[in-house]
Amino acid sequence: MMFLLLLVMLTACAAIPQDLSGKMFTFPQQSATALVNLTASGERFGAVTVCHRSFTDLKRTHGLFSLATRSIANDFMIAWDNVNKELQPHIRNARVEYGGWDYKPNMWHSICTTWDSESGLVQMWFDGQPSIRKFIISGSAITGSKMIVLGQEQDTYGGGYDVKQSFVGMMTDVHMWDHTLSACEIHKYVDELNFTPGNVLNWGALEFAISGKVVVEDKLNACY
Repeated sequence: MMFLLLLVMLTACAAIPQDLSGKMFTFPQQSATALVNLTASGERFGAVTVCHRSFTDLKRTHGLFSLATRSIANDFMIAWDNVNKELQPHIRNARVEYGGWDYKPNMWHSICTTWDSESGLVQMWFDGQPSIRKFIISGSAITGSKMIVLGQEQDTYGGGYDVKQSFVGMMTDVHMWDHTLSACEIHKYVDELNFTPGNVLNWGALEFAISGKVVVEDKLNACY
C-alpha cells in the first residue's frame, strides 16, 4: 500500500511543469529504454518550430526529436544521418535532407526546424546558419494524440525503439511553437538572448516523465 502511494506521488510530481532553465538531460549510455516523454499543449499544428541544443560524440545515425501520432510515426522527427552526413527533418512521414554542415562531436549545437503546412516548406537553422527552404509536404496539419520523445526515435506510436538510433549525450533548451519563428527570433534563441519561449513546449515550464537511465543535471558551461 505504501509503495502504491509512493508511486502515485511520484507520478503526480512528474506531471507538474518544471523550470529546467540552466539544466540539461543527460543520456549517459546507449539504450533502447532510456527516454524522456514530453507533454505538449495544443491539439492541431498547422505550422511548427522546434529548437534544441545537443552535445554528443556519437559516430552513428541518431534521433534528436521524435513526435509521433497514432497514424503517423514520423509526424515531426529530426535525425542525424551519419552515413550521408546530413540532418533530416521527417514531417508527416515525408523527408528531406540537409548536408554540408559541420556537425562536430563534443560541442554544443543549436538546431531549429520550421515547417508550414500551407506552403509545405521546411527550413533548418544549424548554429544560427539557415538552410535553403525545401518543399516537404503540404495540405494537412499535425493532429490527434501526440507522443513526443527525446532520446529515442519512434518507429511506432510510443515504441519501436532501436538502440542503434538512440541518442547518447546531453540535451537542453527544448522549445516548440505552433508557428514558424522569424529569423530574428531564431537568432535570439541561438544566442541565448531574450526570446519568446515555446507555447507548445517550454523548457522553463516543462511537463515531462523520465524512463530508464536519464539524469537531470546542471548544464555544462565554460568557466572564464
